[in-house]
Amino acid sequence: MDMNAYLSMFIDESNDHLQSLNENLLRLESEPEELSIVQNIFRSAHTLKGMSATMGFEDLAALTHEMENVLDLVRNSKLKMDSFIFDTLFKGLDALEAMVQDIVGGGTGKADVTAIVASLQIILKSDYSASSAAAAPVVAANASISSASGAMLLDEFQSSILLQSIETGHNVYHIQIAIRDNCMLKAVRAYMVFDLLERNGEVIKSDPSVQDIEQEKFDFTFTVFTISNLKQEDLQSQLLNISEIESAEVTLLDAESLAVLGQSTAAAAVETVEAAQIEAPVVAKAKEDAAPSSQAAKGQAPAAANAPANVSRTIRVDIERLDALMNLFSELLIDRVRLEQLSSEIKRNDLTETVEHMTRVSSDLQSIVLKLRMVPVDSVFNRFPRMIRDLAKSLDKKIDLVITGADTELDRTVIDEIGDPLVHLLRNSVDHGIETVEERIAAGKPETGTIYLRAYHSGNHVFIEVEEDGRGIHHERVLKTAIKNGVVTEEQAKLLSADEINMLIFAAGFSTADKISDISGRGVGLDVVRSKITSLGGNVTIDSAFGRGTKFSVQLPLTLSIISAMLIKLGSEKYAIPLSSIVETGIIRKEQILHVHGNKMIEFRNVIIPLVSLSKVLDSPDFNENDETETEIVVVRKGEKWAAVMVDEFIGQSEIVLKTLGKYLTNVEAISGATILGDGYVALIIDPNALIK
Repeated sequence: MDMNAYLSMFIDESNDHLQSLNENLLRLESEPEELSIVQNIFRSAHTLKGMSATMGFEDLAALTHEMENVLDLVRNSKLKMDSFIFDTLFKGLDALEAMVQDIVGGGTGKADVTAIVASLQIILKSDYSASSAAAAPVVAANASISSASGAMLLDEFQSSILLQSIETGHNVYHIQIAIRDNCMLKAVRAYMVFDLLERNGEVIKSDPSVQDIEQEKFDFTFTVFTISNLKQEDLQSQLLNISEIESAEVTLLDAESLAVLGQSTAAAAVETVEAAQIEAPVVAKAKEDAAPSSQAAKGQAPAAANAPANVSRTIRVDIERLDALMNLFSELLIDRVRLEQLSSEIKRNDLTETVEHMTRVSSDLQSIVLKLRMVPVDSVFNRFPRMIRDLAKSLDKKIDLVITGADTELDRTVIDEIGDPLVHLLRNSVDHGIETVEERIAAGKPETGTIYLRAYHSGNHVFIEVEEDGRGIHHERVLKTAIKNGVVTEEQAKLLSADEINMLIFAAGFSTADKISDISGRGVGLDVVRSKITSLGGNVTIDSAFGRGTKFSVQLPLTLSIISAMLIKLGSEKYAIPLSSIVETGIIRKEQILHVHGNKMIEFRNVIIPLVSLSKVLDSPDFNENDETETEIVVVRKGEKWAAVMVDEFIGQSEIVLKTLGKYLTNVEAISGATILGDGYVALIIDPNALIK
């Protein structure tokens, strides 16, 4: 049987199961006693194992099998979940995702997961549940011990992982790295060392910790235990090739030398275990108190966990076929509008009835065709709770992620591209935006920071907002960095408004990071985000208040070929305004127009809103509303902002086909495309979002 014929289906279904595993593990972390969630996780893992084995991806099946064994103990109440088990299962999920991505890229799905398997086997030991409570104080004590000789100590789990790696024939090394004393960016050199080790194996422990090294809280030396695929000489040679590395002492460990390290650890632990046992209840209480704060980060948990999942019958269709279907229906719609116009002119009953029936049928068909391409942004959003959880843990911060509007739909082509920019914005919010617990308490804020991820429709656009209640943008610091990097001159800086200063952080290579970390600050700035969003035909803006937080607003086109619109006239020209942006239409008299600081405003529903002259924006040749005593208006909205647009005359509502203008009219920001009307003439489509500032 040719398995390649089923590869695409396997990849799609594997990604679905991995996402389900991630979401349910996050739910279980906040509700560790809820066994129904464990059942769901077990079923997904079991299905993934069977699929992988059938397709011949043995490494993927083997790792899933080990995870399944642990979950089986949990669901049968023979094992209680704790932080070590959660961390190990999440690492296993990351490895499974990496294997699937390798398969997507044409690989075999193989990976070195020795350390993860060893951790899972430790959990499976019959004495794990009994010994974990006693082992916890010892592990906690070990973390605070440093020997007089400066040797790094291992806890029993790390020792077991390394020992099993040695027994299975893998290379285990103890590495002492020394960086030159005159090195200006020692954290960068340390990162390059860790990057090399992780590309060729897995780092089990470092001293100082990775976080301290990233924050440059170390001298010019550090020690690492690692499992590696490289030979001793090759590893040492590659480490010494890294710039500004003074020395790299690589020692190959065997079972005997590892046992000696384990004994020294145990001896040191005995001396402090008494104190650790006293502190252990305090730590446990702190964990209990912290658990509820993670609820919001898991999204909205279903009200009934035991409710059976809805079974949907689906079929996967190539996106190119949907594109072809959309283009064909667009042409059909143009002909339908033309037929409606001819029918109204000829006025034959049989023709009118036939056209009306065709209109009803094609309207239903249009709705189905549009929905085929639309995908909820939930397919992108659902990966973020896990990411925020991991980042918050690595940075020792408390963060809640609140997601709203996840059912907002976007075109599939946009969905596929928007994930990476949103990841970058969220990482930026976690690293630069949300303060540490100590900083938040000192500023009078709750110790748990909140990041809001929202999505909503406005016109023929979707807006996605990333907002946090953190530090906000420090304008003086941004200007100083921008001048230093040559983004603006000192003279230009003095003339910039607050919004223009905020937008400076999108300049190429701009970064205010004091130190390099895995989260952000590697010189790849927000300019990458803006260029990606711009390439999708969208836009990104910033609203920030120092000390109160920052909001990034991403505007994306729906990229629909067909929209409902209001046709209007400006003199001899016809235009279309998307119906989804229109609040209502009306007529105003000249004396109702207010002038506030040189801007035209009107009172609408007891609120003062700006009045926009469409003829001035579009430079209309034969219409000027100043000559009118009464003017028709269209009230449009963009999120929470409203505006009234003055027009000449209403034509009526119509279904229109959206055609891009390519390189034409690139300087007119209020135009988003064009359409062909029933009489064969072309009408430009207004972008209401560009009219609201």
